[in-house]
Amino acid sequence: MTEPRTTPCEDALELLRQTLGDRLDPTMARLTPDELRDLVHRLGVTPEKPTPPSSRWQDEWIEHLVPEHSSVLDLGCGEGLLLERLAQLKQVRGQGVELDANAVEACVARGVPIMQADLDRGLQGFPDGLFDIVVLEETLQTLRNPQVVLREMLRVGRCGLVSFPNFGCWRIRLELALTGRMPVSSALPHTWYETPNIHLMTLLDFEELAAHEHFTITRGYALVEGCVRPLAPGDNLAAEEVLLEIRPDPPTQ
Repeated sequence: MTEPRTTPCEDALELLRQTLGDRLDPTMARLTPDELRDLVHRLGVTPEKPTPPSSRWQDEWIEHLVPEHSSVLDLGCGEGLLLERLAQLKQVRGQGVELDANAVEACVARGVPIMQADLDRGLQGFPDGLFDIVVLEETLQTLRNPQVVLREMLRVGRCGLVSFPNFGCWRIRLELALTGRMPVSSALPHTWYETPNIHLMTLLDFEELAAHEHFTITRGYALVEGCVRPLAPGDNLAAEEVLLEIRPDPPTQ
C-alpha cells in the first residue's frame, strides 16, 4: 500500500520542529499545515489593514489605564500630546523627557513640564518611586540601552507602560523569509537604511527579558489586523504591536 505523500507545508513544519526543538516558538509549533498555507496566501493577496485613525493607538489605552490624579513620567514624550491629554482628562501630575529640541519647544508651548535629556544616559535626576506610572511609548526599540532604561523605569515608577512593534508578527516573519528583504509595514514603516529602530524584538523576547530582569507583565493589549484587543496566547505570532503594563516582582523572602 502506498504511503500518503506529505505536502510542502507539512514538510516545512516538520523540519522546523526537528531542527529547532524547544527553541521553536510554541505558537509556530502548534500551527497546522493548513494554517501555515493560509498565512502564506494572506501575505500574497490580502492588503495589510490600516492601523486605527491615530497612529499612536496606544494613547487611548494609556488614558484608560492611568488613574486620576496620579503622577506620570513620559519618556520620549515627543511634543507632549499624551501628557497634555492626561492633564486635561485625568488631572495627572505629568513630566516629560525628550531629546529632540523641536519637540521640547512644542512641549513648552503646550505648558507640559519637560526635561531635555538622553534616555540612554539613565534617569539619575529622579529619585526612587517618584512616579506612579512611567510611560515608554514606541521608544524602546530606538534606545541603545533598552535594558538599562527598563530598570530605571521601574526604579523611579511603581508601574511601567511599554509599547513596541512586535517583530514576531506572522506577516513580518513570512515577508522576510519569502522575499529576503527587511519588511516594511504600518508597524515598521521605514526602510532599513532610514529606520530609527536599532533593537528590534518580539513579544517572546520581551517576556524572556522580563523573567531575566525580575519584572512581570501584569496586563497587555495587542494590535491585530488593525483592531486592538487584550493580549492573548499566541500573540507573538499575531500581534503587530503591543502595549504592556509591567511591575517589579515582589522581593523574595
